[in-house]
Amino acid sequence: MSTRGNGPSAMTRRGFVALFGAATATMYSPMAFASKSGSFERALSFENIHTGERIRRIYWAEGRYIPEVMREFDHVLRDHRTGQVHRIDSSLLDLLYALGGRLETGKPFQIICGYRSPETNSLLRQKSSGVARNSLHMEGMAVDIALQDRSLPQLRSAALSLQKGGVGYYPKSGFVHVDVGAVRSW
Repeated sequence: MSTRGNGPSAMTRRGFVALFGAATATMYSPMAFASKSGSFERALSFENIHTGERIRRIYWAEGRYIPEVMREFDHVLRDHRTGQVHRIDSSLLDLLYALGGRLETGKPFQIICGYRSPETNSLLRQKSSGVARNSLHMEGMAVDIALQDRSLPQLRSAALSLQKGGVGYYPKSGFVHVDVGAVRSW
């Protein structure tokens, strides 16, 4: 291929660089990679501090969520007080995946509170003014977390930087709340 000339096959250096750049960007974008190879995956790791359960699973692969893994996550993130299991919103899992990536950690998220039944939420509201009447925990859309290898201020800062939902900071209780509701912080 000539870089000089006037015919339809002539390619300038600038044209070649632009074409190469566009091809490279497409080749390395996550969705292009996922659709071509099917090997793009999302994995999460949890440790429920109340039950001692630990889990690390790929929950999304080949462009879809894996139902049996989603059910396993629902179980680990259940209300530890009542044992009630509820579906955890997939966008919350994606938020945690993004948060883990932002923090560049392979450590499991320590789960302080995942799903919370209406009964548990009512009980906690009686003990603390910091528990919302219509908490997103009751919808499987919120989780209270910590990480062994990151400080709470680092965790909070990373969660805020994502701008994907609510972020609550509870340093005295040792956790950060994240949810997939409206973007806000407290």
